[in-house]
Amino acid sequence: MRILLTNDDGIHAEGLAVLERIANQLSDDVWVVAPETDQSGYAHSLSISEPLRLRKISDKHYAVNGTPTDCVIMGARKILPEPPDLILSGINSGLNVADDVTYSGTVAGAMEGALIGIRSIALSQAYIYQDDERIVPYETAEALAPALLRKLIATELPIGVLLNVNFPNCPPEEVTGPVVASQGKLSYGIWVEERRDGRSLPYYWLRFGRDEPELKPGTDLHAVRNKQISVTPLKLDMTAHELRDQLAKAIA
Repeated sequence: MRILLTNDDGIHAEGLAVLERIANQLSDDVWVVAPETDQSGYAHSLSISEPLRLRKISDKHYAVNGTPTDCVIMGARKILPEPPDLILSGINSGLNVADDVTYSGTVAGAMEGALIGIRSIALSQAYIYQDDERIVPYETAEALAPALLRKLIATELPIGVLLNVNFPNCPPEEVTGPVVASQGKLSYGIWVEERRDGRSLPYYWLRFGRDEPELKPGTDLHAVRNKQISVTPLKLDMTAHELRDQLAKAIA
């Protein structure tokens, strides 16, 4: 099995190194094609207005000055000798659950894989802050992902479906198991924060402000808060099929 790895935290991210160790337990043919720099929040964006630069780091390790989507395309269509059998994207530093999947470059890497017909899985690890430092327990994902991935790889998936996997913020021995979960709903707003540069000219930061989410049972948010691994199947077809008849009548 040929595996292609990518992420949105960049080629030198700790989570990508963890993912490579996981992938090496599944195959001896593992390739890494990841962004040169952090691409968090770039979602499923594609670089079409500027050229892509490719840098070989080492054997089967490449950096691209683009997005996770660019990396998957470059890996599957240019770098690898043949298309991969599996694409793993991550391991992201932080959850990609609920509404966040629409912003996530990690999920987008798996999304692009599904678009080109390759089984694809996104993986993310919850974390906490301690003394203003981000503490990411990658050991949880590293301990539990191999067995879970073997089961997921063996499971038949429809065309156009990818899997989004999130590991809770706790030691691996405290995880109560994986569950299949739907997307939850976050309550947040994106705020525009204005600052001034050295010449007193304004510049802006977008920042998140969130309320405590509703932990509805059966959702990814509920799962990770209860020390479970959430596994969410996501569809590329975003059509609201249940509204088609209603809309057809409205425009007739």
